[in-house]
Amino acid sequence: MSGALWKRTAVAQAAAVRAGEVTAVELVDAHLERIAEVNPAVNAVTQLLTERARAEAASADRRRAAGAEPGPLAGVPFTVKESTAIEGVPTTYGAERFRDLVARSDAPPVARLRAAGAIPIGHSNMPTMILAGVHTRSELFGDTANPWTRAVTPGGTSGGDGAAVASGMAPLGLGNDSGGSVRIPASFCGVAALKPTYGRFAADHRIGPDDPGLAAQELVVDGPLARSVGDLRLAYEVLAGPDPRDPRAVPVPLYGEPLPRPLQVAMVTDPGGQGVHPTVRKAVESAADALRDAGYEVREVADVPRLDDALEVYGRMTLTEFAPSWPVVKPLLGEDGHRYIEMGMARRAPVEVTEYLRLTGVRLGIRRDWAAFLDTFPLVLGPVFTDPPFAPGEEVRDAAAHLRVQTAMRLCTATSFVGVPAVSVPTGVVDGLPYGVQLIGRSYREDLCLEAAGAVERRLGVLTPIDPRP
Repeated sequence: MSGALWKRTAVAQAAAVRAGEVTAVELVDAHLERIAEVNPAVNAVTQLLTERARAEAASADRRRAAGAEPGPLAGVPFTVKESTAIEGVPTTYGAERFRDLVARSDAPPVARLRAAGAIPIGHSNMPTMILAGVHTRSELFGDTANPWTRAVTPGGTSGGDGAAVASGMAPLGLGNDSGGSVRIPASFCGVAALKPTYGRFAADHRIGPDDPGLAAQELVVDGPLARSVGDLRLAYEVLAGPDPRDPRAVPVPLYGEPLPRPLQVAMVTDPGGQGVHPTVRKAVESAADALRDAGYEVREVADVPRLDDALEVYGRMTLTEFAPSWPVVKPLLGEDGHRYIEMGMARRAPVEVTEYLRLTGVRLGIRRDWAAFLDTFPLVLGPVFTDPPFAPGEEVRDAAAHLRVQTAMRLCTATSFVGVPAVSVPTGVVDGLPYGVQLIGRSYREDLCLEAAGAVERRLGVLTPIDPRP
């Protein structure tokens, strides 16, 4: 039985543990066996917590035997991005400098998953310091391979989680997203991911005692990756809610008021009119057909609100905040790890304080325009990435390649800037590579995104887990 356990959804795994069909130890061991089998080829799991995971599973089994409630994620293993703290384990950020930076406590989302019965089974790879690129390559742990083919990147920055979930090493991964960092790996690896609304999940992204600046506070959100939308929904229900460790997290209901049906969906195939690959366009159209079959009213629109403004202000604000610390950060990135950020700096110089303050007002105006758009269309369907998956390291090859990658992820960047939720869901496989789309919703209406993504999944299917391929 253990050989098949890792193939099950997180929902099914937890149900089996709660029902006593399997033990949490058996479930963890099944995933440890799968990691031993495939991680040497994929290199997604970095710090494997073998004995700790087994001990936590054994403790969970003892509590269940004593009559305790095992939790909605009973015994389910999950991976955690190297930038997110697991108590007693180094939070390395993939950098040599932080190899021994042992976390004193779990980050809020890790604590929530564990409280629900889930078990962290290992850290997962990412670009060094989250800054070295869109391909998952770190100074400490090297390259993560896309399990579909080594010819393309698994994406980033949560590429370790995407590859681990896709290849069956864990049913859930915990990443974070400030411009596509859970959605792009999900699309490239053939899994699903949720970028929540700003303030939906509690988080702690500090390096040391000090909090980051305004842009980093508001743009970076933690989010789960899974092989099915049902698993995303379960993780969402566990992760959402306030926490005294994060004053940004708010007590908004998980499920909002019902909206008039049929629900209106705005379909945008080429955000900003900057070009979209035919295969990506077809993926969006296939998802639109699935939604229509499910009773949604899908209408193609020319564009989303103020895309160019959002991209420009996003770049100016983030690079302005980041510029003063760059001399300190750059040496931490290892050989060539600085290229991605410096290519961005070459395109957008930092601004003065007065201009930065003006840009904060522009951001509010962009958010207001998006809110008005989403008042008409509660959901937006569009691409995650407007090109096919690219070769590892392509984004730092030269300035032109850097711009192509940045342009292809533009809808992810804009929606992170606005702070609205989005779910990435697979649509199928073309020429051996998975493709996906994203469903974007009103603030705090993750439930609508998940519902629509579920409709797409029911029509177009689940693509993973898969065995790693050359």
